[in-house]
Amino acid sequence: MKPSIGTECVQGGYTPGNGEPRQLPIIQSTTFRYATGEAMGKLFDLEESGYFYSRLQNPTCDTVAAKICRLEGGSAAMLTGSGQAASFYAVFNLASCGDHIVSSSSIYGGTYNLFAVTMKRMGIEFTFLSPDCTEEELNAAFRPNTKAVFGETIANPALTVLDIEKFAAAAHAHGVPLIVDNTFATPVNCRPFEWGADIVTHSTTKYMDGHGAAVGGCIVDSGRFDWTAHADRFPGLCTPDESYHGVVYTERFGLGGAYITKATAQLMRDLGSVQSPQSAFLLNLGLESLHVRMKRHCENGMAVAGYLQSDEHIAWVNYPSLPSSPYYPIARKYLPNGSCGVVSFGVKGGREAAQRFMSRLKLAAIETHVADARSCCLHPAGTTHRQMSDAELAAAGVPGDLVRFSCGLEDTDDLIADIRQALR
Repeated sequence: MKPSIGTECVQGGYTPGNGEPRQLPIIQSTTFRYATGEAMGKLFDLEESGYFYSRLQNPTCDTVAAKICRLEGGSAAMLTGSGQAASFYAVFNLASCGDHIVSSSSIYGGTYNLFAVTMKRMGIEFTFLSPDCTEEELNAAFRPNTKAVFGETIANPALTVLDIEKFAAAAHAHGVPLIVDNTFATPVNCRPFEWGADIVTHSTTKYMDGHGAAVGGCIVDSGRFDWTAHADRFPGLCTPDESYHGVVYTERFGLGGAYITKATAQLMRDLGSVQSPQSAFLLNLGLESLHVRMKRHCENGMAVAGYLQSDEHIAWVNYPSLPSSPYYPIARKYLPNGSCGVVSFGVKGGREAAQRFMSRLKLAAIETHVADARSCCLHPAGTTHRQMSDAELAAAGVPGDLVRFSCGLEDTDDLIADIRQALR
């Protein structure tokens, strides 16, 4: 019998043996002892699996990555030090100087800056398209040097919903994988691999942790994209890596392990961004209740969005599970059990009114955070997206009056009462 996703949240990834700890142990060690240099040398040559230095791999981190891998239905996964690191590694594992990526324009502001500014300095060019673009517009964005397509299941904070099948079909028609950031939906509400995505990323700092306790990220590979069918496009996976004595990742580790092994053996080795065992332990505690918490977050999100629609002080409301949302039909397809606990809306009076409203909330705190057990809010145009121009903000679906309200696990009536008094 295949366990349900709720059972995987609680017990997946770690099964203690007889007399072993019931709780996942924290292996708080930078290094690991071996009896002979020859035994350790086989690990450095990728001839055997094991642990020798926690910058590359750690048993606690690998156990939690295995749980997330099972939740998403993937073949291999790795933890990173942050969601930003996960987005960077996911793309940089495939692209290098002179390459090109197609991306949805409706993505988290930090990810946009990573792509449009930092990775551009590295010689990787990005073309940003509206998630609502036509198939013709999407296909026209590809180039001979395109290496991947990137998007977010539910965009932060615009709350646009990605048509995963449309973007996957275009990516595959041009011989490249689709990378989807599934942070807001989590695998509880959407599993992108089931709709054609090839690689999934997460900021585990958000709903997966759920308590604002530890920063982290994760990359999961579906194991279904055939790198060897496009070997000329992906030489890093399909040709010898001289830094590991000529190993060819697709030959040694197969389609199910090549991508994550390369990201670990090369990128984590050289760039770090490792998640600590302590953070992975805290993440695992959050994962154990993820399926229960997501239901509550969605219930509160739906109730708050419904209330805001009726309040005279609100200019507009965006929540994909609302029937009035332009993304309602596609949300019903990809997110039938609920979307997330985040609601975006505009307060009449623009930026100044939005700032006044937030300062008067009593339960929801103004934080550079989202998807927490405690409700919080933010004015993205003045914080997380402040590096973007007005045109870029418009393309990302982040108008100047937008308030991002993250509904926590509090009593629904209390949240609505807090919003009501702040608006008045």
